[in-house]
Amino acid sequence: MTGEHSSKQYDMDLETIRSRVLQMGGLVESQFQDAMRSFRNGDRELAQQVINGDEQVNRLEILLDDTCNHLIVKRQPAANDLRMVMSTVKIITDLERIGDEAVKIARVASNQAERGNGLNQYEFVRVIAERAKELLHEALDAFARKDEKQATRLIAQDAIIDHEYSIIMRSLITYMMEDPRTISTALDAIWVAKAIERIGDHATNIAEYVVYVVEGKDIRHSDYVTTKLEQ
Repeated sequence: MTGEHSSKQYDMDLETIRSRVLQMGGLVESQFQDAMRSFRNGDRELAQQVINGDEQVNRLEILLDDTCNHLIVKRQPAANDLRMVMSTVKIITDLERIGDEAVKIARVASNQAERGNGLNQYEFVRVIAERAKELLHEALDAFARKDEKQATRLIAQDAIIDHEYSIIMRSLITYMMEDPRTISTALDAIWVAKAIERIGDHATNIAEYVVYVVEGKDIRHSDYVTTKLEQ
């Protein structure tokens, strides 16, 4: 009975970690969406809410990191469970960094609202922002369901985001060359686009960890995705 009770408690501990990761994921998703909304609308109050909310994201990272460390020491997980815990530690780091990128966007939004803006910067980044938002949401969904097939499809989308970022850069450089008066506001759009591109990178990392948890394969810096998609 003692062994059975211990096993049930262990499963509950793992489920608690998983639930808190998804809670943290939902929080950074909201941070990203609010940051983009504040950038689109010039909403300084909403931007400040995003900036202030970063503290909660940081607290969750510390809590989850500590919980995972205690579980490793106390339960000494092996095989799939160990991969799950180790991947969770890395996922929460990526989530925290997504929160940091959302704060960067919010700071840009707050600054541009303060000084006024004559260039519609949001339209430059609208498409890449929607794609990164979807990638993050689907990566968290793949983690929740341990769906390595979905995760594999998502990883391939990072190249699309990178390509769109390059297009944005060329467009904004052209604007700045044609009209030097747009340099300040165009640079804002560049910082926002770069933050979005980094969010896409972190979401891709989460998808890669899902594959690692399910299949036990570290697919970073490999042609795993290309091979899978060609099968």
